[in-house]
Amino acid sequence: MKFPGPLENQRLSFLLEKAISREAQMWKVNVPKMPTNQNVSPSQRDEVIQWLAKLKYQFNLYPETFALASSLLDRFLATVKAHPKYLSCIAISCFFLAAKTVEEDERIPVLKVLARDSFCGCSSSEILRMERIILDKLNWDLHTATPLDFLHIFHAIAVSTRPQLLFSLPKLSPSQHLAILTKQLLHCIACNQLLQFKGSMLALAMVSLEMEKLIPDWLPLTIELLQKAQMDSSQLIHCRELVAHHLSTLQSSLPLNSVYVYRPLKHTLVTCDKGVFRLHPSSVPGPDFSKDNSKPEVPVRASLCFS
Repeated sequence: MKFPGPLENQRLSFLLEKAISREAQMWKVNVPKMPTNQNVSPSQRDEVIQWLAKLKYQFNLYPETFALASSLLDRFLATVKAHPKYLSCIAISCFFLAAKTVEEDERIPVLKVLARDSFCGCSSSEILRMERIILDKLNWDLHTATPLDFLHIFHAIAVSTRPQLLFSLPKLSPSQHLAILTKQLLHCIACNQLLQFKGSMLALAMVSLEMEKLIPDWLPLTIELLQKAQMDSSQLIHCRELVAHHLSTLQSSLPLNSVYVYRPLKHTLVTCDKGVFRLHPSSVPGPDFSKDNSKPEVPVRASLCFS
């Protein structure tokens, strides 16, 4: 493999700066709503995100499509007071918008097929009508920096600035390693507890936890990325703890033609009295790889009727 030089590192820094700036413009602090019959509860949000994850596999779409659909859904729910009975229609409309934004034309699902095979409970015309509502509420701006965008950037910076990382992955290429992290990230996106963090923070926490398992100088790398992204270290520590706990429930899979299973030792990051990081063993297991190919279950079904 040819290691990236200074120009590539500059390009990555530019991409990170641009993504951070974009995120700062779009991100809103998540304010949990009291569960009522008139509000979408955190658990309902997580269920519908998990449903979209299954649809991604069913329609063989890119992870970027799912990441963007989740981002659009969260932005919309943070902007309006949505009734739970419309949640599946909102979600499938965000999914269709994301597919049209990310996918090549030939990969975009036909709307009638999407409405039928997703079992979303709404018609094509209702999805199109909801699309217009979502676009209006989001000011027709769908291009936001997702947690997956940041994961790609942070991972590329790690590989380019720490070439020894590749020797810690003798059976995995960088792209296969990134595929594992992507599976983990998509799992975390469906956790409402992590909505309190920006996507950049979530991605950095995941990369930091992974680097901790692989290279001795993971801490200087974490600090370097933290400074590049201009993030708060105490928030990163909190985010790492929640991510590590959430990933302990993860069972994911590599692509079907891959046979690699990587199970490194884990540690967690805690603070000492003077704010210095210290290593402690963690109970987080290595990832297992299996795919759920069952038909997606729709968490909320209802026909759309807006006035």
